[in-house]
Amino acid sequence: MSPRNVKPHEVVERALSLSRADGCVVIADEYSTANLRWAGNALTTNGVTRGRTLTVVATVDGKEGTASGVVSRAAVTQEELEPLVRAAEAAARGAGPAEDAQPLVTDVPQSPDFADAPAETSSAVFTDFAPALGEAFARARAGGRELYGFANHEMVSTYVGTSTGLRLRHDQPNGTLELNAKSPDRTRSAWAGRSTRDFKDVDPAALDAELAVRLGWAERRVELPAGRYETLLPPTAVADLLIYQVWSSSGRDAVEGRTVFSKPGGGTRLGEKLSELPLTLRSDPYAPGLECAPFVVAHSSGHDHSVFDNGLPVRATEWIAGGELKHLLTTRHSAGLTGLPLAPSAGNLILDGGTDRSLEEMAAGTERGLLLTCLWYIREVDPATLLLTGLTRDGVYLVENGEVTGEVNNFRFNESPVDLLGRATEAGRTEKTLPREWGDYFTRAAMPALRIPDFNMSSVSQGV
Repeated sequence: MSPRNVKPHEVVERALSLSRADGCVVIADEYSTANLRWAGNALTTNGVTRGRTLTVVATVDGKEGTASGVVSRAAVTQEELEPLVRAAEAAARGAGPAEDAQPLVTDVPQSPDFADAPAETSSAVFTDFAPALGEAFARARAGGRELYGFANHEMVSTYVGTSTGLRLRHDQPNGTLELNAKSPDRTRSAWAGRSTRDFKDVDPAALDAELAVRLGWAERRVELPAGRYETLLPPTAVADLLIYQVWSSSGRDAVEGRTVFSKPGGGTRLGEKLSELPLTLRSDPYAPGLECAPFVVAHSSGHDHSVFDNGLPVRATEWIAGGELKHLLTTRHSAGLTGLPLAPSAGNLILDGGTDRSLEEMAAGTERGLLLTCLWYIREVDPATLLLTGLTRDGVYLVENGEVTGEVNNFRFNESPVDLLGRATEAGRTEKTLPREWGDYFTRAAMPALRIPDFNMSSVSQGV
């Protein structure tokens, strides 16, 4: 029987009934995507895909502890279901005791829609967006610029069932738009991106107008050397840096002295002031427009996630509050190991506490500095300080006396997001943004622009 003829919740129930292990977690991810791509002011491709991935976690109790085995496969048929369950059990029996072993989660109320059919997306999500994009093509063509980019919308319905009685379900819509405008000779390029749940809040005309202004700025070219510059980081760049910071905030690693959040001599920096600005970095599964799963979904185990925590409620968490470090990532195991509060990761990130000034208003108040478009190719240099390196891309602009006077060359930067928070002198208005670097993995972010008085542009880059 085709897997699409069986509802995901039925697959979960069948897999649980087949289990012979001491404990079992089954995760069914039903997904569908719709996309558009364009180049040179014309649509090139579009498509719709659908699929299902099934993950089985088997746990086996032994004299030395509980072992776990995890097996994931795509498009599992009815005939393949039992072999999948048996493979997870065999993996558990062949493994040693799991360091993160905990009793499977219990006592979480069942999702009322657990037995409903999965949500789906389709090309209909672009009903209003596509015609507006076509109009943007015409305006761009008339204005002597070329538009390139893509729009992608995904819907994932996740079903979690456990041998302890959990029956949970979450529908996650996720849309991204990336738009590049280029001069016909390809010497000038500008980028804009947006994150959306349904493409109803995305205006291609407004984005094209924004990019047209940036291409105009780039008509004057100014060469600058490497050095430290007052720099305005737009929300997308702030998101890329702080997402990496949160990914690097394992409580266990900090306690063991291996991260920027480790205190010299032992312990962690919890309670330490990281910024003089009253900034709060937080995650909230119910944040309007940024909603994400309100329970843990873990397909594997690591220092900041555990398959034993599947179904554990995820609540609003302040990682930094009023500039002070408040929480580090923990699982139930690492929280017990370190004595830190339980704080599982969440699927969104918000920084607020700044002024109501827009990026444009912040630029108008700049005597001399750089205005970035986005960051790219971010890599870690030193985990002890969380020193990162990367490149600027698609437009670095010189601001003089409140006016953008031209485009400068791109740079490689060397900075730590933790240090940047400590040196930031201004934060602007918080707004939804799309991280340029991490947009394939993490899209639900809301950030302000930040003013950094001495951002380290360590070398000149020849990239566009």
